[in-house]
Amino acid sequence: RKEYEEADAEFTLVEALVKARADAKMSQADVAKRIGTTQSAIARLEGGKVSPSISTLRRYAEATGSKLQINLIHS
Repeated sequence: RKEYEEADAEFTLVEALVKARADAKMSQADVAKRIGTTQSAIARLEGGKVSPSISTLRRYAEATGSKLQINLIHS
């Protein structure tokens, strides 16, 4: 169950990142340029290959014109 919840949370984050970029009509390269990183780093982030810091998520949100919101939900 714990592994499922972790995978579900990771998928939800990845889905939100890709949606934010798509809504902003930006490519991975566009986001990378605004953040000051590479397109491949954005691909790894959106692919769930890395565990991003809050700072990275904040920069991604700003680059895509989004707002970062973190929720803790008692289960």
